[in-house]
Amino acid sequence: MLGTGASAGVPMIGGPDGRGDWGVCNPDEPKNRRTRAAIVIENADGRRLLVDTPPDLHSQLLACAVRGVDAILFTHSHADHISGLDEVRILNRIAGQPLPACATATVLADLARRFDYAFRPWDGHGFFRPVLETRVVSPGETISLAGMQVRLFDQDHGFVHTLGLRIGSFAYSTDVLDLDEDAFAALAGIETWIVGCFQRRGPHHTHADLEKVLGWVTRLSPRRTILTHMGTDMDWAWLMANLPPGVEPGYDGLAIVC
Repeated sequence: MLGTGASAGVPMIGGPDGRGDWGVCNPDEPKNRRTRAAIVIENADGRRLLVDTPPDLHSQLLACAVRGVDAILFTHSHADHISGLDEVRILNRIAGQPLPACATATVLADLARRFDYAFRPWDGHGFFRPVLETRVVSPGETISLAGMQVRLFDQDHGFVHTLGLRIGSFAYSTDVLDLDEDAFAALAGIETWIVGCFQRRGPHHTHADLEKVLGWVTRLSPRRTILTHMGTDMDWAWLMANLPPGVEPGYDGLAIVC
């Protein structure tokens, strides 16, 4: 898990002394310091899939000792999931080639408007900008990416939709407000689930809260559920003391073997 924070991170900019607004999170607990949400998935042969390119990508890849990636999947085009895209040029250099990048047609169009230079053909003379080879994907597809079979499903994010993904018995569902029956069918039988959970108290208009996520967990019964995309309402120690068995808060740098 490269990052486990919501769009403003934890702490947010500001606070009474200008050193951060922590909300109810204890600033003395290192696991409460959260950069923006992203993951890297590594398969048995060492190939890696990067899911999203948040603004903290440079420091995240260094902190997690990620030596390079083989492909990128974008869940959606909100700024906290794409604005680190310029860091991909170094990943291009490491790979020695353009990197495959998959997203829905809508998301790729948004990316091309904001990072048009990343979508120009490569001339074969070094990487002074990110270079992506795009592939349009859709919910319901199973695609081969970085040597992995990735099943994609749709997620309601309030005003937009995001892609959830499943690889074997593992699934990742960031930035989700609601799941439809197709999504539940795609998630059936999972053992490890990373799922977005923005806050503890009351519903939110674009993200699932803790009560809703725990209802999904009851329905799906994964062996292990790990919360991500958490805001300043989600203190790590409180969560560890109050979550039911099998559910835990994620933290930046958490490595999961499944």
